[in-house]
Amino acid sequence: MQKRRLSALEITNLSFGFLGIQMGFALQNANASRILQTFGADVHELSWFWLIAPIMGLIVQPLVGHYSDNTWNRFGRRKPYFLVGAALASIGLVLLPQADLFIAFLPALWVGTGMLMIMDASFNISMEPFRAFVADILNEDQRTVGFTTQTVLIGIGAVVGSWLPYVLTEYFGIANRAEEGAVPLNLILSFVIGAAVLIITILITVVTTKEYSPEELDKIEKAKAEKLDEVVEVKPKEKAKLTDIFVDFVKMPKTMKQLSWVQFFSWFALFGMWVFSTPAIAQHFYDLPHTDSSSEAFNNAGDWVGILFGIYNLVSIPVALSLGKISKYLGRKKTHMYALFIGGISFLSIYIMPDRYWLILPMVGIGVAWASILSMPYAILAGAINPKKMGVYMGIFNFFIVLPQILNGIIGGPMVKYFYSNQAIFALVLSGISMIIAAFLVIRVKDVDDVQST
Repeated sequence: MQKRRLSALEITNLSFGFLGIQMGFALQNANASRILQTFGADVHELSWFWLIAPIMGLIVQPLVGHYSDNTWNRFGRRKPYFLVGAALASIGLVLLPQADLFIAFLPALWVGTGMLMIMDASFNISMEPFRAFVADILNEDQRTVGFTTQTVLIGIGAVVGSWLPYVLTEYFGIANRAEEGAVPLNLILSFVIGAAVLIITILITVVTTKEYSPEELDKIEKAKAEKLDEVVEVKPKEKAKLTDIFVDFVKMPKTMKQLSWVQFFSWFALFGMWVFSTPAIAQHFYDLPHTDSSSEAFNNAGDWVGILFGIYNLVSIPVALSLGKISKYLGRKKTHMYALFIGGISFLSIYIMPDRYWLILPMVGIGVAWASILSMPYAILAGAINPKKMGVYMGIFNFFIVLPQILNGIIGGPMVKYFYSNQAIFALVLSGISMIIAAFLVIRVKDVDDVQST
């Protein structure tokens, strides 16, 4: 018995829910800082509010990975987590920009922070099982295609989410300004639309994709071992314990340890971009003071950041489609190294761009890095993991995504205030340095089942 090969449509359906997840994630990434500033947060405080995201990932993803490895009911193995996560994330998306509705009970900034926490926890409940879902369903020779297809869908969702506020204003006349302390209508409608798309796309994946049962996976692994003339040791099945997560952490594969440093510096860079792009561009290219969070120019800067974020996500789509062929020629390691280096140089170049329109150029380079970050590490990692531990190890792997974000969240704000004199543009320069370090660290990684052509 072996896993059957999937058609292009089936592989698309397999990850279609990620389009909705990433649309919501893009709305958050492009607009959360802007919304929090509208509700009263200072620039140097933004990274502290954003700490919620990686902390939720640190707590939720290993737990979800562990339990999804050991779940099987009439809804499936991973699917129950998709559904619960999508429902909760939709609530957060609808209420985050409308947190001022609850000011009779709590300050809008507090409520907004709470909704941000709900959204992040919910995205994490859905997101990591999706990574394991692809590895569960696909054979080794389709795995890279599966993860790159997932990256394409992520790119489409992110482009739509990033551009939606601008499109609603420019083409439908929806206001992008509101009275001080209130979020503009174009943002509110964008988040409501994002919630609806999230639910619909998750349901498409759930309805169209059949999971392998634990018994089927056991047979597939046994057949694979027999084909390779390996001895299969049959052990009595033990009930999985929550403490197994710590045992699995200690026993993580060598490839995973090597990739952890690459992920650390990659995601340190990305977190800096998501948190500080709006104030950085408002200050550096719109000549606004760091205290401005409500003027027309500030809201125009916020909309432009959404366009720029959409561009790097748009670029990631054709790049992701090309990564499979490129990695067969160069190998996955070199492909990822070059992509990260391009991203790092692009971050550094933001500082010297002559005006905001030139920012499109570095966003193209960042899109190349983003496409690789979303696919290559997972394709490399999946070949080094016991399939029965796929969920928990994908969750543990997330440690090396969230820990650098937590570090950046703790030190990023004070660095902007005390080292950069409130000039957030230097946070993006630091992101560039961090991503170049990640590129050089890829050299140390051992790719167990690289499919590079000889």
